[in-house]
Amino acid sequence: MSLTRCLTVVSVPVCLSILRRTLVTGSADYSRTSSTCVTSSTAKPLRATDTMYIAEERGSAYAPDYRVFFKDESGPISPLHDIPLWADKARRLVNMVVEVPRWTNAKMEISLSEPLNPIKQDVKKGALRFVSNVFPHRGYIWNYGALPQTWENPHHVDPATQARGDNDPIDVIEIGERVAARGDVYPVKILGTLALIDEGETDWKLLAVDARDPNADKLNDVADVEALFPGLLRATVEWFRLYKVPDGKPVNVFAFDSEAKNADFAYKVIDEVHEFWRSLVAGEVADATDINKMNVSVEGSPSRVERGEAGAVLSKAPPRGLPQPVPPSVDKWHYLSNL
Repeated sequence: MSLTRCLTVVSVPVCLSILRRTLVTGSADYSRTSSTCVTSSTAKPLRATDTMYIAEERGSAYAPDYRVFFKDESGPISPLHDIPLWADKARRLVNMVVEVPRWTNAKMEISLSEPLNPIKQDVKKGALRFVSNVFPHRGYIWNYGALPQTWENPHHVDPATQARGDNDPIDVIEIGERVAARGDVYPVKILGTLALIDEGETDWKLLAVDARDPNADKLNDVADVEALFPGLLRATVEWFRLYKVPDGKPVNVFAFDSEAKNADFAYKVIDEVHEFWRSLVAGEVADATDINKMNVSVEGSPSRVERGEAGAVLSKAPPRGLPQPVPPSVDKWHYLSNL
């Protein structure tokens, strides 16, 4: 297999370049992230109205200059501001932007401070950040990412958690069987949410499943997660409680006695953080100067720019280079009692 990726839909092969193109629909077909070909004779054909997103890597993975930029069919976009929250509002499907694929350790996140908000690796104390492996877990145990057009307002004290927002887009834990690729964008069904209290801030963790997953029709709420995937919720709480302990941090805590709230509760949280984002991108939050609001599509936004200006940002990014070696310490397993 060459450095192209092939996707076959309704037995008609379509070759995609190594740039990851992700179809945002509710169809049953999969865009594979490895160099393999998939045939689905039952998948819906691609339509001219479907939106395609391309994730373009720049710099060298596991190096400070690494970035993942996003494009639609007209050019560069911001994944935070220009990808719509809703993939299919009638079916309550939202778009997820994948920052960290399952089983990987590099802590990648949408950069709030940079133009076009590319994905980059988090840095702490001058070092690129990798999450530790707390036995028996290895890396992130789900596909992890964020919902576009959301923002957890640090000025808002949530009445349920009594803690302020964490100044980030809302996080998503996607539990489907497919291992996603960094930069994938696809529709997910929300099943519930956990309320992590991270250093005194509300950090919602939405539970979701890829809308195209074979089990998606069977998963509609938190109880279905436990029924189909027994132990996953417990492992998720344990992962978040302990993952910072090897770095010398205290055990994390959750609101609601670590119990997940249901899907209806989660969708209300989504509606709220979407409205917070609307205020942010409209320029109504005076002290949010740490967040770059450049976009190409948001009507009425003072930070909206022409496509050419967005293209100029991407053109200044370094060319794609070879990945840098991952530190050997990333593979270490840390054995902790379940504190």
